[in-house]
Order: sequence, then C-alpha cells, then structure tokens
Amino acid sequence: MGLLVILQQADIEKKIQEAPDSAYEIGVVIGSYLPFVVLAGIAYALYYYNKKKRGSE
Repeated sequence: MGLLVILQQADIEKKIQEAPDSAYEIGVVIGSYLPFVVLAGIAYALYYYNKKKRGSE
C-alpha cells in the first residue's frame, strides 16, 4: 500500500511540473485527492447509518 502512494505521488509531481498553466495544476491536485474524499464520505455515511440503526434497537 505504501509503495502505491509513493508511486502515485511521483506521478502527480511530474504532471504538475509539466503543467501548461495553473488551472491544470489545480485540476491535477483535485483529481488526485477527490477519490480519497469520496471514499471517506461513503465510509462515514455507512458508519453513521449503522450507528443509528444499532442505537434504535
């Protein structure tokens, strides 16, 4: 898992260095962190749903 993070970070840095303008850099950063944010949101929603369901029993 750690190796994947290291490889992905190097790819992001390379894309930012080769970016034609700052808008592209912002898009690369958002695109690289958005999947993590979405997965964290889904995990929290599942946690909250199960916590609420367990408390009502």
